[in-house]
Amino acid sequence: MTIILVGGGPDTVTIPAVFDRFVRELRHRAPGRVPRVAVVLFDHEGSSEYFLPAYVGPLESRIDCTVLPVLLRFNKEANPAAFDDVDGIVVGGGPTPAYLEGLLPSAGAIRRAVSEGVPYMGFSAGAMVAPARAIVGGYRIRGTEVCAMDFSEGLEEVEIRDGLGLVPFAVDVHAAQAGTLSRAVGAVAKGLVDHAAAVDENTALVLHHADLQQLDVIGTGNCWTIRGAGPKATVSVLSAHS
Repeated sequence: MTIILVGGGPDTVTIPAVFDRFVRELRHRAPGRVPRVAVVLFDHEGSSEYFLPAYVGPLESRIDCTVLPVLLRFNKEANPAAFDDVDGIVVGGGPTPAYLEGLLPSAGAIRRAVSEGVPYMGFSAGAMVAPARAIVGGYRIRGTEVCAMDFSEGLEEVEIRDGLGLVPFAVDVHAAQAGTLSRAVGAVAKGLVDHAAAVDENTALVLHHADLQQLDVIGTGNCWTIRGAGPKATVSVLSAHS
């Protein structure tokens, strides 16, 4: 399996390595045929018409593929059947709580697909909802600020919710650019999650096993891994390569 967790939306990806890696996995998954790719996007009053090309364009410029849009809306969940017989899954960026709400009923279907070798690429919110226990927003932990309110997703206290279950560690994104590394560190230090990874923009964490011990970091930034020991947290920095 291959899981690619991108630290920002496609507008932050300025080098080809991220989409190239996903397309390489698509070719491996569907040799000699046109792959089918489910692209999940939150749609608010038609916003997907504007944002969908940012995900579809880089794919179609690299490979002949059939794109299957899966649009989430408030109070509209994805149909689990949308992830049957696909060769790749892309989950876009936007409001993390809404993505999680829309995808949670399909978590089993997505896990099965990924376990069978379907590559998963999550951008920003799509990366944050991938874990078994997901950071979905918030800017305070027990009343203390841990990041800027602008990146709180409309939540005050940092919230950890059941995610898609693809990886066993929590994920935060826009780490250096938005200062959310401190949210991930705080979540581990305060025991909200056991361990976490915070990924910079224009950077992706690539896993072939759901384990932080076996990973690759591509792009131009860093991936910060955080592990806890009692009230303390240890941070390691992994620099990306293109």
